[in-house]
Amino acid sequence: MEYRQLGGSGLNVPVLSFGTATFGGQGDFFKAWGNTQLEDAKKLVHLCLDAGVNFFDTANVYSRGVSEEILGQALEGLRNRVLISTKATFRMGDGPNDFSSSRYHLINSVEDSLKRLKTDHIDIFHLHGFDGNTPVEETLRTLDTLISDGKIRYIACSNFSGWHLMKSLSVSERYGWAKYVAHQAYYSLLDREFEWELMPLGIDQKVSTIVWSPLASGQLGGKFRRGQELPKDNRRAQGGSHGPETDLERLYTIVDALDEVAEETGKSVAQVSINWLLQRPTVANIIIGARNEEQLKQNLDAVGWNLTTEQVKKLDAASDRDPIYPYWHQRQDTKLNPLPKFY
Repeated sequence: MEYRQLGGSGLNVPVLSFGTATFGGQGDFFKAWGNTQLEDAKKLVHLCLDAGVNFFDTANVYSRGVSEEILGQALEGLRNRVLISTKATFRMGDGPNDFSSSRYHLINSVEDSLKRLKTDHIDIFHLHGFDGNTPVEETLRTLDTLISDGKIRYIACSNFSGWHLMKSLSVSERYGWAKYVAHQAYYSLLDREFEWELMPLGIDQKVSTIVWSPLASGQLGGKFRRGQELPKDNRRAQGGSHGPETDLERLYTIVDALDEVAEETGKSVAQVSINWLLQRPTVANIIIGARNEEQLKQNLDAVGWNLTTEQVKKLDAASDRDPIYPYWHQRQDTKLNPLPKFY
């Protein structure tokens, strides 16, 4: 398993981590992702460890804490071998302070997550989204204190805009507080908007990318193809997907290119999709999920090999899209605005 340095920190992480949003299956949204219970969770954990994947990602909102509970039980006796990432910000109850990135909510969330995970520290703690009501200074001071207290090791964010992240980094630098070392973000061949601003920011500020939903809610997994009926067992059809409706013609064009590369490499469409992401700047880790052992084994085979330059270019061309303003204007003069190396 390849390891990469996480942002400007000294922490090395495997290029794949295992996402546990399928653990628990509580509520309609997360039930659509999966319904993995403890015994199956233990099997998936050991499959990951056997493959060198010792990084496990969860969040307090996944099945309202049940995912954390199952992961904590599945990792019993293994804590010194693994890295654990969890998140907070989104609503966990009906009270007025049961959400946000306030000092009150974050401290309570960390304490609750530690109990559910059966651990005394969290290796990487993410803000699950940006809170526009709480002062950034309050949030970052709280996270810095939690690091000083030994309850979390590193901090990261998720689903931030460019200005959210840059403002946060600036505030941390101003006061000498811990900085975000990673941004957990949605990025895939189907949706490449991450490249317009967040990727250049990550390059400049040494913030690594942890990719979630690399297969675009399963749409790049090989079941969606031109001329075939849309699968009814996919996450999007069952109400467990994010984002706007998919442009199916664009999806099929990308899958056509994936099919060609898959044939050339002898790999699956899903494996090619994940491997493409590993060639992108700032990407340190990709979160893979699985409802069963076979899915996990397939996803684990996305590493240990690399696409050729020509294969990457073929996929780039099939998935490229015109950027919105001001990014299309900035592309007119790359001497003034150097772009990531793959352009």
